[in-house]
Amino acid sequence: MHTTQTGTAHEQMAAAGSVAGAVVIVLCGLLITGAPVWTVPLGIRVRRREPAPPERAEQPTLPESGPVREERQMREPSEVPRATGKRDRPTPHELGNAPSRPREDQTRPDWNPGSSGSFGSGGSDTT
Repeated sequence: MHTTQTGTAHEQMAAAGSVAGAVVIVLCGLLITGAPVWTVPLGIRVRRREPAPPERAEQPTLPESGPVREERQMREPSEVPRATGKRDRPTPHELGNAPSRPREDQTRPDWNPGSSGSFGSGGSDTT
């Protein structure tokens, strides 16, 4: 009889454990299902607190002079001072921002055949 009582006690513990496991699974399922349901009203409340989109009269308008055009300008960099010795080299923080100035000749440079282009070193003009 001793073995029967032990077997029964183990069966009861196993049954209690499976019931507890089922309860945990149901609670997790409710949590996973309830979280998105809870976030919808929360999102609606947050959206109501945001400012409304601008009215048509509040939209930006073109200036009276018309649309602003892009301006292209050829620029020349400022010269970097030459170092007289190894210790006289300027460091980047000594150079500061690299200012530039408008170039006198504003025409765009043309591409010369045989010179370097976007593909390699240019090479010879003949194939």
